[in-house]
Formats: sequence, structure tokens, C-alpha cells
Amino acid sequence: MKAPVQAPPPADAPAQDALAEVAAQLFVPLGVDGVYARSALYEDIVGRLSAYIDRQREPGAEVLRFPPVMSRAQLERSGYLKSFPNLLGCVCALHGTEAAISAAVQRFEDGGDWTTSLTSADLVLSPAACYPVYPLAAGRGPVPREGLLFDVAADCFRHEPSRALDRLQSFRMREYVRIGAPQDIRAFREQWMQRAQRLAEELALPSRLDVASDPFFGRVGQVMAVSQLQMSLKFELLIPYQPAARPTACMSFNYHMEHFGDVWGLRDAAGQVCHTGCVAFGMDRLAVALFCNHGLRPQGWPAAVRRALSL
Repeated sequence: MKAPVQAPPPADAPAQDALAEVAAQLFVPLGVDGVYARSALYEDIVGRLSAYIDRQREPGAEVLRFPPVMSRAQLERSGYLKSFPNLLGCVCALHGTEAAISAAVQRFEDGGDWTTSLTSADLVLSPAACYPVYPLAAGRGPVPREGLLFDVAADCFRHEPSRALDRLQSFRMREYVRIGAPQDIRAFREQWMQRAQRLAEELALPSRLDVASDPFFGRVGQVMAVSQLQMSLKFELLIPYQPAARPTACMSFNYHMEHFGDVWGLRDAAGQVCHTGCVAFGMDRLAVALFCNHGLRPQGWPAAVRRALSL
């Protein structure tokens, strides 16, 4: 009797997940896709990676570390709500009198839905590390002739739940942000695109650089993405987690032109609108890339990588 033909397992079956072992060693699920507790082993490498990026910082950069929340009004003014409303997370709270708040709590005790009483606060979850820096810089007055350079970082959130390790809801982002004349921003970005490829070589990570676009929302967003591609405003450093796998964007190189300069009134002493750009490091994506490419025992990683990370 001929054996029945078995259907192949689905592509996302656990047995087919090449990253399952890595995930099990580095992360502890917390009941929501894309949100994990992180092991000591993983955090040690993230810390060493952060120190490695510290050593790439140019003299004169101002170091700022932002909380995971930011002003809702500032993010709205920046244009994020128009471009990526599906990714935004808003902080909500119980407002009102003691009686109104107590009624919401009692509704929960009675088996009802207390969240219907929530209203938005004046905070949102930061979707990227750089957003708070532009109004901060604008509040200091005219941008100096040599421009401004910031080293910023934040825990970020984007509402895109996923079981994939390269698309977490809660993640860490590190950025170098440049504000100044257009030619200075273009030179800054070009320099960093070249440096990033060297850093990938030092970390023994296979990589390639490619033009990219942001995931703008809706039909209008599709037009914006095409324009971004045509103007080459965004590049990404792509690193595969496994041989022949679709690579993951682990760094990005962005030229915003005059957008934030116009929004926040960033001008030089002559009154010219400043341009901005940033290079972003996906800290969690880079850390996962290291473990996937080199294994779960950092002591056995290539000598060049151990030197770079002071292992």
C-alpha cells in the first residue's frame, strides 16, 4: 500500500524556525508577540556593542539619553501621525474625579471593561530615538555655522507585533544626528555609510548597503515611499541572520532634507533653514545578528569580533 503523501509543514512551524534555539537562549516570552525579557548573556553583548559604538563617536557630539516616552504634541507636530499612524503607541490613563476613577476600578471588579474609561495622556511611546532632539535644539536659538551633532538613544515602540526576532514591538535604538547645512548633512551620511561597512567587517557580519524607503501608511504613503526611493533619501545596512536568508535592516542612513528644519524653525545665524540627517543603529537587531552568525558562545567568536567588543 502506497504511503499517503504528507503535506509539508507551514513555513512558520517551530521545527522550521532556524532561530528558535537562539531565541530560546536569549529571550523569555512575556505573553505578547515582539515583547521579551532578555537574558544576562544577551544584555552583556548589547552593552559591549553600545560601548563599541561609543568609540565611533565624533568629538563634539552631545550625548543625550531619552526616556521611552515623549511629548504627544511634539510627535504630532513632527508629522509622524500622518506618516505612520498604524505604528504609534499612545499613553492612556484614568482621568477625572475620584468617583469616576473608582467607578472604572469597580467595573473591572464586576467583570466589566475598565479600559473604556481611559483617555489619552500628553505622552506617546517614542517610535525613534531622534524625535525629541529637534525641538530641543531649536529651543536653543540659531544653529552655529559648524552645525550640531548629537548622540542619542532610547527604548522605542512600534505597534507591529511579530514573532520574528528582527521585528520587535519594544526595541532599543541608538542614533547619531546631524543638524546643519545641506552639504554637511550629505557628507555626514556618506561618511557613515562607508564607516558602517567597515564596522560590519570588524564584527564579521556579512552585509550589503541598499537604498530603502520607510513603511509610510496608506495610498499617499506609497507615493511618499516612491519619492524617497527616487531621491535616495534612505539607505540601509542589510545583514542576514542565516545563510541565504532575507537580510535584516540593522542600520539606516537618513537624509530628512529641510523637513525638521521647517517644522521646528531650525535656522542658522543668517536665517537659512537647516537640514538634518541621522544614522540609526538597531541595537537589538545587531545583537541578534551577532548571535545568529557567530553562535551562542561569545568566547568562541572570531578573534576580530572579540577584540572589537572587548570580550
